Amino acid sequence: MDKVKVLIVDDSAFMRKLISEFLAEESKVEVIGTARNGLEALDKIKALKPDVVTLDVEMPVLDGLEALKRIMNECPTAVVMLSSTTKIGTENTCAAMNSGAFDFVAKPSGAISLDLHKIKKELCEKVMAASRANVHKLQKNALNIERSPSFWKKYSKIDSNEMIKTEKNKKTWSNGNERIIVIGTSTGGPKALQTVLTELPEDIEAPILVVQHMPPGFTKSLATRLNSLCKIQVKEAEEGELIQKGIAYIAPGGFHMKVRKVGMSWAVLLDQTELRNGHRPSVDVLFESVSEMNDLAKIAVIMTGMGMDGTIGLKRLKQKGPLKAIAESQETSIVFGMPKAAISTNLIDNIEDVEKIAKAIIVYC
Repeated sequence: MDKVKVLIVDDSAFMRKLISEFLAEESKVEVIGTARNGLEALDKIKALKPDVVTLDVEMPVLDGLEALKRIMNECPTAVVMLSSTTKIGTENTCAAMNSGAFDFVAKPSGAISLDLHKIKKELCEKVMAASRANVHKLQKNALNIERSPSFWKKYSKIDSNEMIKTEKNKKTWSNGNERIIVIGTSTGGPKALQTVLTELPEDIEAPILVVQHMPPGFTKSLATRLNSLCKIQVKEAEEGELIQKGIAYIAPGGFHMKVRKVGMSWAVLLDQTELRNGHRPSVDVLFESVSEMNDLAKIAVIMTGMGMDGTIGLKRLKQKGPLKAIAESQETSIVFGMPKAAISTNLIDNIEDVEKIAKAIIVYC
């Protein structure tokens, strides 16, 4: 089996050396070159044709975000971003996820991280996963198509006959209960979330709870970005706040998101109990907690991501009451891990391309 060829792009000579040493310890990886900025990276990508590029976000001459856009346009390649956890760093990283980056790794401490060894395993795993990604899908993600009114009608309009069927279906499957939407996603998720959440109407009759695998600091930037694009309100979840219809709550990085009953309402519960499936927040933890909301029917969505987080929680949801489950199709998933695992349970009602997931939610909601 050929080794995965990697190009390392960072303006710090120390960081280039350290990342090279880490990846060199992985027997399946070959570091074929380094670059000091985005412009040099473009030239080397075209000359060396790496399988994966690790790309620093903050660089002189041509920064990582602008370099990424040119890479996806001129020489599409799987890119893993390396980002600091500063406000600008997190904002640029969220933008990069929507510009075709495969995934990102957060530097533990600033631009030059002396403790980079803390993310060595994560970096190697994501580089290997990126080498298997469908670059065409990543390039498609980089196309920023404006959402026009005709686009909205294409995917969200339901004709009168379908409306009649929908009303009948809602009453049948949900036993007349109010509904809640729960979404789990990982690698490729920020762009997928944007595609789905921007297509939901502001008067949607359900709250939305979201787990996107991200470290602390990045989920707030993601929520802020999505809120600026969506008709519904999108926010990072806060401890103790009451869950309301028409609002999407994104679990903060580093915290599991659960729910608890407060009088006749439900509230967000955040905790830092042990990781599940290597993650905190975990989709399984959210789904299992929501399964205890006996007075609500659930709509569960599992989208692109590595691993099988959400599968156990999906089974728990099914055991506890009315459930409609939607999985993203292999055709649009950046990584068909989490959706594939969910589909293998035989509990999925709809397998949809990401562009059609919002419509499926609306039909059930």
